[in-house]
Amino acid sequence: VIGKPHDEAEAKRMLSELSGNVHTVVTGVTVFTADRVESIGCSSEVEFAPLSDEEIDYYVENYRPLDKAGSYGIHEWIGYMGIKGIKGSFYNVMGLPVQRLYALLKTF
Repeated sequence: VIGKPHDEAEAKRMLSELSGNVHTVVTGVTVFTADRVESIGCSSEVEFAPLSDEEIDYYVENYRPLDKAGSYGIHEWIGYMGIKGIKGSFYNVMGLPVQRLYALLKTF
């Protein structure tokens, strides 16, 4: 499990570990009313391109990796240039699988 980094050094270490590798992002969502509880799970594979130390430094210095699990936002600069591919939901990688959630909400 990769959480949010505590400081910039940890953010750089996390991004170095993700660099050139594939990881899985898993999200769970529960919706409930007084009469019903439903949960969904979603997983997406993210493949990072190899990142140079300079690219990692640039991202950490110019963006906000400390408030993000894995130290990156797929919708930011690092996502534009550093992600080779995604298998699954882009929005899951952002933090909420909105298509799956919308489908679930329509059943309530």
